[in-house]
Amino acid sequence: MPTRAEHLRLSLFTALVLAVSGCAGPRGTGDLGLVIERATGSVQVVDTSARTRIARIDGFGDLSHASAVFSRDARYAYVFGRDGGLTKVDLLTGKIEKRIVQAGNAIGGAISQDGKVVAVSNYEPGGVRLFDAGSLAPLAEIPANGANGARSKVVGLVDAPGDRFVFALYDAGEIWLADARDPRAPRVTKFSNTGKQPYDGTVTADGRWYLAGLFGEDGLALLDLWHPAAGARKVVEGYGRGSQPLPVYKMPHLDYIAAAGDRLFVPAAGRHELLVVDARNWKELARVPLAGQPVFVVARPDGRHVWVNFAPPHNDTVQVLDSETLATVRTLKPGKGVLHMEFTPRGEACWVSVRDDNLVRVYDTATFAELAALPADKPSGIFFSARAHRIGQ
Repeated sequence: MPTRAEHLRLSLFTALVLAVSGCAGPRGTGDLGLVIERATGSVQVVDTSARTRIARIDGFGDLSHASAVFSRDARYAYVFGRDGGLTKVDLLTGKIEKRIVQAGNAIGGAISQDGKVVAVSNYEPGGVRLFDAGSLAPLAEIPANGANGARSKVVGLVDAPGDRFVFALYDAGEIWLADARDPRAPRVTKFSNTGKQPYDGTVTADGRWYLAGLFGEDGLALLDLWHPAAGARKVVEGYGRGSQPLPVYKMPHLDYIAAAGDRLFVPAAGRHELLVVDARNWKELARVPLAGQPVFVVARPDGRHVWVNFAPPHNDTVQVLDSETLATVRTLKPGKGVLHMEFTPRGEACWVSVRDDNLVRVYDTATFAELAALPADKPSGIFFSARAHRIGQ
């Protein structure tokens, strides 16, 4: 058996190794996340419990429009860059595991239900490419040629139950459903009648409904993933009928739906309004006047409040709404260039990126007091590892 002196020497050696490596010892990843620094092609690894930065990593390329998903064990993040870059990063070591450039212009990605396949949606050359989540080796390509034969930009790519991916063809006005259980030979089902220019998409938390926002007309495209044979249909049509839409300075996002009970909260494109939709019948229930054109609409995890940020010139504002009464309960002014909001997994805090102030502000969601302000270089997207365990995230 080792002597006491040998135990002491081993302990000192272990402490020295951990100090040199910058590691504080074994830890979990459930309270970690990423902050995208769009101007410098870098990301920060942050600790949401301590509200601190624990690493900064360079070498991600063009992050002017970037998103991230996480491995099933929440150790790795996959960052999708605008330059077609796909980068796998280790949250524990704070290092890039592997990086490839898989296209000329990309807009986002997703990871399969079983965690084995990463899918990337592309503007140029269009289409979706599938990669092995471990090695980033290419598995398959799905060219996005619409019914007219023309290649289309792909947007709104999300994962769905059954190791499927759903996405929209912006130019073709179609929604496609790809079964990737055999990722080297995915089976694709195509749906038309989606409306003009689907620009973004999301799936409900239960994985049943895929919704795509429409930029070319007022409304949403809806696909029932339980019964895809019924086809896609348009809902909440013509919400701007009789009035002229405003110029859109920043596209609204439908990366995820703000949901509270049976109510969904959807940004109205080209309007200073929030649409409230009944998720039981997909009818419009109400409209909420807003401080500007909404970009992100996110619900606190318990659904009690909905937070909204805005396109210029109102991009210094966050409006918090009561999901029951639809009244404004607080208006925050985090600073110029509010780009993204992300709740901690149980919703006690909201992290807000403020690009032009080079800060990420953290707010208490009960009192709205500022808890922290973390320096960041032109921050944009904020992504927490809890997304690893949510459908469509």
